[in-house]
Amino acid sequence: MKTHYYLGWFSNFFPENLGRVLQEDITDRKSLVMISSNPFFYENDGATERSWLDQAGIMFDEYHLINYRVQKEDAQTLIQNASVIFLLGGSILKQKDFLMEYELSDLIKKSRAVVMGASAGAINMSAKWLCSKNFGDETSSVYDGIGLDDISVLSHFDLENNIALVQSELSPLSEEMNIYASNKDCAVRTKGDKIDIIGNVYLISRSKIQKLDETL
Repeated sequence: MKTHYYLGWFSNFFPENLGRVLQEDITDRKSLVMISSNPFFYENDGATERSWLDQAGIMFDEYHLINYRVQKEDAQTLIQNASVIFLLGGSILKQKDFLMEYELSDLIKKSRAVVMGASAGAINMSAKWLCSKNFGDETSSVYDGIGLDDISVLSHFDLENNIALVQSELSPLSEEMNIYASNKDCAVRTKGDKIDIIGNVYLISRSKIQKLDETL
């Protein structure tokens, strides 16, 4: 049963309930492989995301960061051998282009590893996602993501103060698939066909928006 975590951004560390289910789900802790969202930037990349796992008591035998310092073939091997794959936060488009250039998306999709993404990483895990000038992006367009689940994710956005804007922007895509929109300190977990919610997460489906109850 495949397990995926679509994370927002965390002000400090994982909340207790998220740390608990991660402890339960991540049983194989041989190798953590992180995928950069700014692969030309090497200093401290992934340090924040790794600190969340450290604080939750989830340690690994090996830690790897995939960026342009890693050869394409080596990156693919790391993904194939990973216990946990973590797509880091940052630039959605840079990470998307890097995934395509290094041909990692299909390998991630086939992997039996627990796959996690924070902010930009969570968005790139989606089946499709909206890039919008109204969300601070340079262009407005719908992109294909990795497609780990048949959902879309809008992560790390001040939804509470922009509900009308978000609803109007995402309405067309919401006719095609469910969109899970969240801000900080929250997560959506998919485990097989089951979807669990931590924190303030909204579902936009067929142009209607509703706040979801926490399930974990």
